Formats: sequence, C-alpha cells, structure tokens
Amino acid sequence: MAMFPLFALLAGAAISAQASMNAQLGVLLRSAMLGTGVAFLVGLGFVSLAFFALQRDFPSPEAVRSVPVYLWFSGGALSAFAISTYFYLIPQMGIGTMMSWALTGQLVVAMLAGHFGWFDLPVQPINWSRLAGVLALAIGIILINGD
Repeated sequence: MAMFPLFALLAGAAISAQASMNAQLGVLLRSAMLGTGVAFLVGLGFVSLAFFALQRDFPSPEAVRSVPVYLWFSGGALSAFAISTYFYLIPQMGIGTMMSWALTGQLVVAMLAGHFGWFDLPVQPINWSRLAGVLALAIGIILINGD
C-alpha cells in the first residue's frame, strides 16, 4: 500500500507523456480522431497481451451477465471522448494548460463521486479540508496559466 502513491504518480506522468506524444501523432496525421484510434488500438494490443499473460481467473458467465449494460459502454465512450479531446486541445493550449484544467475536472468529479458514493465507491464526505484543497487547486490553475 505504501507504493500506491508512487504508482499513481507514475501513472499520471505516463498520461502526460502519452497525451503529448499522441497529440503530436494527431497533428502529423492531421486528425486527432485518427491519433486517438491508433492509441486505442495499440493500447488494446498491450492490454490483451497483459490480460492473457497475467489473468489467472476468468469471470464466470454469471458474473458477465450481472454487469449492467451501461458499464459495458460508458467507460469506453468517456475514455474516447476524453482522450480525443486531450489530443485535440494539447496543440491548441499546450500540455501544461490543458492538463491543469483536465486535472481540475478529474478532481472535482472524483470528489463528488466519493462524496455521493457513485459507482459503489467508498463514501468520502466533502469537508472543509477538501474544499480548501479545491480552492488551492483553483489558485494553482490561475498561477500555472498566468503569463
């Protein structure tokens, strides 16, 4: 568990690096959507390899049938929207500006999802400390994006 924050930092760093590289791919291909498609196809290949190499227990047919229909599609649709929007906006806004706004959106929705326990998440009520963190984040966004 002590390594989780490090893994989270590495994942965040990977998101920034891949977003920058794939945005450039989209620019060179003259299509953010094509850049997104390539990224998802390559990602599918790597995830498939990892799944078959690492997965020991496969879900039962009952488990598969128990998944609500919206969960089969909504995450992928939101990922496609977010990633293609990143790839489009990075060349327009710059990576730091785009990521600062994107991170703000992620943290606000994450805080609301935790507060209300959406998607069966553990409930983490919004408190004054969390609100102060959002205010600090907003100030940070202004400082990051100020000229």
